[in-house]
Formats: sequence, structure tokens, C-alpha cells
Amino acid sequence: MGRWRPPAEGSTAIITRAGFDRLRSELDDLWRVRRPEVVKALADAAAEGDRSENAEYTYRKKQLGEIDRRVRYLTKRIEALKVAEGAPTDRGAIFFGAVFEVEDSESGDTARYRIVGPDETDAKAGWISIDSPLARAALRKRVDDEFEVALPAGPARYVVTSIEYA
Repeated sequence: MGRWRPPAEGSTAIITRAGFDRLRSELDDLWRVRRPEVVKALADAAAEGDRSENAEYTYRKKQLGEIDRRVRYLTKRIEALKVAEGAPTDRGAIFFGAVFEVEDSESGDTARYRIVGPDETDAKAGWISIDSPLARAALRKRVDDEFEVALPAGPARYVVTSIEYA
């Protein structure tokens, strides 16, 4: 098996201020805290002798590669990101950063979502990527607007019941 990986799909380079700060904090932690710890542990494992049968050395080498890969990704991604500051002037419509509630037209179930950048999604919190089908379909909708979206489980119809900005 080779190391080649197909290129990832491009994602929208937008993020909230809180998400941007989290990414910078993660990069700082990886670079200044975790990486030096792993490098020291790797050096200690290498000093034990035969590296071909040294599980600690193999594990630390793999761990260092994972940290370096994440550091490279974060460094490039942070440079490309645009931080969306503040709410839009039209607070009556759904845009980036909106917290909105929708009601399923068929079942009557309601769900609450927040549109965020692809790097800060959290399904448990209801934070969906601006690149997701639901967010794309909801953009520019207003309260009481109905829209249809093609989800992986099949098409769904929703009605917007509320919109707010944090």
C-alpha cells in the first residue's frame, strides 16, 4: 500500500473567531507542548538499542509523524482562513454564523443548527458546515420559508421557525 492519498475536496475557507482561536491554540499546543514531549520520548527509546524490535521507538516515530502532519495542515489552513466577524446587516435571513431552527414538514420534528466553517463542525452541538447540503439549502431563507434539501437519507422538506445570531 502506497502513501499516496487523493487530494481532499476543497472546503470553504471561512471560520468564526472562536473557531480560529481554537485552531491557533491547537497548533500552539502541538508545536510547543506535545511535539517536544514526543521528541524526547523518541530519543529515549532510540537510546535503548535495537530499533527494529523496539515497540516504544516505533510508536513514538508514528506519533511524531501524526503530529507533524497535523501541524503542516493547521499552518497552511490558518493562513488560508478568513475570519467572519460580527453578524450580517440583514439579521432576518440565514447566513454564516446563524443559529436557526427548522421543523420537518412531514414528521413535525424540530432541530436547531448553527452554520459554521468546515473546521469547527460539531454534530452533537448542532454546528453544521457551511458546505453541508442542509446549510446550502437554508442560506438566505427567512422565518416561515419552506425549502427542500437532498440529504444522504433522502429528500426532506423543512420550514424555518426561528433565526438568531450569537
